Amino acid sequence: MAQINVVGTAGSRTIDLDLPEVNVGVLHDVVTWQLAKRRAGTASTKTRSQVSRTGKKMYSQKGTGNARHGNRAAPIFVGGGVAFGPKPRDYEYTLPKKVRQLGLAMALADRAATGKLLAVDSFGIDDGKTKSFLAWAAQNGLDGSERVFVVTDNEIVRRAARNLPWVLALPVAGLNVYDILRHDRLVIDALVLTPASAPEGSEQ
Repeated sequence: MAQINVVGTAGSRTIDLDLPEVNVGVLHDVVTWQLAKRRAGTASTKTRSQVSRTGKKMYSQKGTGNARHGNRAAPIFVGGGVAFGPKPRDYEYTLPKKVRQLGLAMALADRAATGKLLAVDSFGIDDGKTKSFLAWAAQNGLDGSERVFVVTDNEIVRRAARNLPWVLALPVAGLNVYDILRHDRLVIDALVLTPASAPEGSEQ
């Protein structure tokens, strides 16, 4: 049972959250799956039938002492086609939903175990200004020396934080394992951590 610190305009409190033990293998599987889904898969090369070269036979079949060639589109020539080169493809594959949900819970557990998870009842920011978010961050020990992942459905807070290079602000639907692990701190709406609204995250 992990204890999560919750801050807000009405004061601070803690909530108990039942989180699984961290398994690096599961986290690796989920992150690899996420990154595979994000790959564009647009790399493409031309085969010898697609390059723009003359189709004329280079020289006689026999009698020259050279290897036999048909035309200059052969892969061994500069400007020729590419043998076994990449073609547009989809790198996405299926990962069981239970594994994806477990990976997200483990990522939260990892941040909670290291004291890098902060839940928020209310940010108290209503003007959408970066200055207001910086003031809130300073009050809660966030000074820009660490990369922070802010997950909130409060659009005003996201607008206030998005200009800061050390902050990534996404709605709750964007919660995902990769972004949790590549940031030092996680700041999240407290409502998301309640058992009744356990997050499934994006790309899940």
